[in-house]
Amino acid sequence: MKPEVMELADRIRAAGGWRWLGIYAVGPNEISLIGWSGPAAPAHPRFPKDRGLCGAAAATGAPVVVDDVAADPRYLETLGTTRSEMVVPIKRATGEVVGLIDVESERRGAFSPEDVAVLEEHAAIAAAQLWKSTC
Repeated sequence: MKPEVMELADRIRAAGGWRWLGIYAVGPNEISLIGWSGPAAPAHPRFPKDRGLCGAAAATGAPVVVDDVAADPRYLETLGTTRSEMVVPIKRATGEVVGLIDVESERRGAFSPEDVAVLEEHAAIAAAQLWKSTC
């Protein structure tokens, strides 16, 4: 993991006061972790592009918020104590999803529309910093 991506993950996580945050790259067939901040590395650092809540956000280009991950069959466990998750796409100026910011909480229903808006602002910054040559 590149130090600048880990530092960005730390800054975004601190800005929202979230427990865990991951930054993922979206490839043609796979989603892969490129940086994270929180108590532990995720259980699935790489997975097929069509799996999980991250896969749903990559496919639609829209944020995904799940109030109770135990009730959503798309959920891929990151940390055993996660109860809710929010994923926001990182997009090029063309709208192509090139990455994802994934935030997890140990509380059900932890994320508000305001949290999504804050994460979308950070996704725009991440696009400019991490994918600057292709944005």
